[in-house]
Amino acid sequence: MEKSTKKQPWFWTSAVASIITRLVLIIYFPNTLNFSSRPEISTPLTSIRRLAEGYWLKQSSMSPYAGSMYHGSPLLLSILGPLTIDRGEGQRSHLLFSLAFVVADFITAMLIRSIGQLLQIADSQSLKSLGAGRLLKVSENFPSGDIAALVYLWNPLTIITCLGYSTAPIENLMIVLSLYGACKRLVPLAAFGWVIASHLSLYPAILVIPLVLLIGSGLDTPPRKLFVQNKYGDDQNELSSDTHRKHKGTTNGTSNLIVFSWRRVVLFFFWASVWAFYVLVLCSISLKEFSGLGEMFKRTYGFILSVEDLSPNIGLLWYFFAEVFDFFRDFFLIVFHINILFMVLPLAIRLHHRPCFLAFVYIAISSVLKSYPSVGDSALYLGLLGLFVNALADMQFSFFLFSGYLGTLLLSPVMHNLWIWRGTGNANFYFATAMAYACFQIILVVESVSSMLSHDRALKQATTPVSKKVL
Repeated sequence: MEKSTKKQPWFWTSAVASIITRLVLIIYFPNTLNFSSRPEISTPLTSIRRLAEGYWLKQSSMSPYAGSMYHGSPLLLSILGPLTIDRGEGQRSHLLFSLAFVVADFITAMLIRSIGQLLQIADSQSLKSLGAGRLLKVSENFPSGDIAALVYLWNPLTIITCLGYSTAPIENLMIVLSLYGACKRLVPLAAFGWVIASHLSLYPAILVIPLVLLIGSGLDTPPRKLFVQNKYGDDQNELSSDTHRKHKGTTNGTSNLIVFSWRRVVLFFFWASVWAFYVLVLCSISLKEFSGLGEMFKRTYGFILSVEDLSPNIGLLWYFFAEVFDFFRDFFLIVFHINILFMVLPLAIRLHHRPCFLAFVYIAISSVLKSYPSVGDSALYLGLLGLFVNALADMQFSFFLFSGYLGTLLLSPVMHNLWIWRGTGNANFYFATAMAYACFQIILVVESVSSMLSHDRALKQATTPVSKKVL
């Protein structure tokens, strides 16, 4: 208790300082920092300018999807749309709009911190039950929740996303809210966050697998076979099958084993259906005077899957589909989108015992391969990466990855300026930075997964002497 109370003032001072930094930049540099026009920050799905256009169309008794500007949710128009109207008090409206994203960032960070605390408690209990005292001392030295929250708050990508008036902080909040609800086993809350996040950007739908694992079997733990090995010893052949069944059937014998709760999973899908129905009803009410749900699906999810807007961004798809022949377009659309789904099942099988880490991997992969990525997506998974600072302490190429992220993000606006404004470059210059950025993200995913598996192997080696003593 004394350690935790000593760490809290340091954490809260840093957290409040990050909020003050955002407010100072918003108040004193409202027009100088024109991040809202940057393709790395604003996408066709998250741009505030497109949201303002959609709200203006709706106020003019036209469909918000008229033309080709707005492709977001009708619910965002009702919530954030009024803040985009200039009623002669532009500075005040601008400040209110900025405060909404500042608050969203702060709440997201606090939820990440709570998830980290829950993970650290579960990890400590698992290591105690396995008798890994050395690893337990190491895990208690670093408050992963505090580190992850501060990484998210102080990440320059998070700050410029907030200053760029991108709606990505709202999406990040819903994703983290679903993870927090699943970690706490608050099924309605987890279902609500997942439905809203999927409604806003579609790609969070793949998080249903780690959410189901969290709700069904609980937080991240070492592989289940380590608990079995610790209970029965290394040589399972020496134990009779009857004794094995007896231990599995008793409560004391299965105290360290994970029992999957199908009842909670069914309850999760029930609540997800309820929230999805409620969202569709609200969307139909919002669009009843202009268009139906069919146009909403076409202009939102259809727009995401068909990659209609080929304006430059930090992703890979815009350049490829600008060059590919129309005859092959549908084929490559299927290839690019199904590429994400191909990775879902193998990763779930290998990392099913660490659902929170699995969610981080899914978010990182979708950030690389999605149609319209932004730095706000990277800000989220880099914050979640801090939750596993203890397990990934030995991850290789950390400095190389840090330098690569920094270099590509600094070169991206330079190459864009040379191409668009100065005319001394071309699209290849800008796309080269996007390719390098994608490569560094892929390396981060590969190395983090490899380090987590190495951590599990190290844990197995650390618990082997204990199991031999039991024998």
